[in-house]
Amino acid sequence: MTVPLSRRRLIAAAAAAASLGVASRSPAFAADKLRIGVVPGAYADSVNVAAKEARAQGLQVEVIEFTDWTTPNVALNAGDIDINYFQHQPFLSNAIKKQGFKLASAGTGILANVGLYSLRHKKVEDVPTGGKVGIANDPVNQGRGLLLLQKVGLIQLKPGVGYLGTLNDIAENPKKLTFVEVEGPQLVRITPDVDIAQGYPHFIVAAKAFDPSSGLAYSGIEDAQFAIQFVVRQDRVNDPLVQRFVRIYQNSQAVKGETRRAFSNDERLYTLAWTRS
Repeated sequence: MTVPLSRRRLIAAAAAAASLGVASRSPAFAADKLRIGVVPGAYADSVNVAAKEARAQGLQVEVIEFTDWTTPNVALNAGDIDINYFQHQPFLSNAIKKQGFKLASAGTGILANVGLYSLRHKKVEDVPTGGKVGIANDPVNQGRGLLLLQKVGLIQLKPGVGYLGTLNDIAENPKKLTFVEVEGPQLVRITPDVDIAQGYPHFIVAAKAFDPSSGLAYSGIEDAQFAIQFVVRQDRVNDPLVQRFVRIYQNSQAVKGETRRAFSNDERLYTLAWTRS
C-alpha cells in the first residue's frame, strides 16, 4: 500500500530536520519489512506491483511517495526509509558529491527514454527565434536535456561538458532561445506554455496530458547509465532483505506488464535494463 499523505509529511519533516544537521537515530531495520521511497509515476506503480507480490511472499513492504527529487535521498541517508527508487546513477553520484550521502545502488531497474515535445510545432525546425524551452532544473537531468537539444541542432554546448552541462555551458544559441527551468516531474505541465520541452514519457502517461509517443526527438534508450537504481545506504547493498525485493521486482511478470502500460505500450520509450546487462 502507498503511505497516506500525513505519514509522508512526517517522514519529509524528519528528513528535512536531518538535512539541517539534527542528529538522526541509528536505523533500526525491521526483520521482514522494507520502507521504499518513490515519486509518483511509472516507477512508483511498478514498485507497488512488486510490493504486493512481496507481501504475498511474507515480505512486508511499505511504499512511501515523495513529491520531489531531493527528499528521498535525505530520508534514506537519515535511515527513515530503507530503499528509494527514482534516480539514475549520474543523478545519485551528483547527489553524493554535493551532499556527502553514504548511499549506493543495490540493483538496476527501468531505463526511461527522454524526449523533446511540442504542442505548438510539428518539427524541431519550426521552433521560432526567441522561442521558449522547458528543461529540468537539476544538474544531471538538465544536462541530459541539453545534450538532446544539441543533438537536434538547436544549441551547441562547450566541448566535453557531457551530461553535467548546464545553461551556462551553452556555447551557441543561434535562435536565441530562452529557458524555463522546473523540476523534472513538472515539465509535462509547462509543455503547453513553451515552444518545446524536455519530457519524460512515463510522467506524460501518468498526467494523461498528451501522446507520449509524439516526441519530436528521443535520446537513446540504450544508454544504460540512466537506468533507475534501487538505492540504499552503503552498508545495505548486499542486505538479503533488499536483494530479495530486487529479485522479486526483476522477475515479476506483473511488473513488466505494468511498466509496458506505464510507457503507453510503446517499447521505444523504455528498456528493462537488468535484462540487458
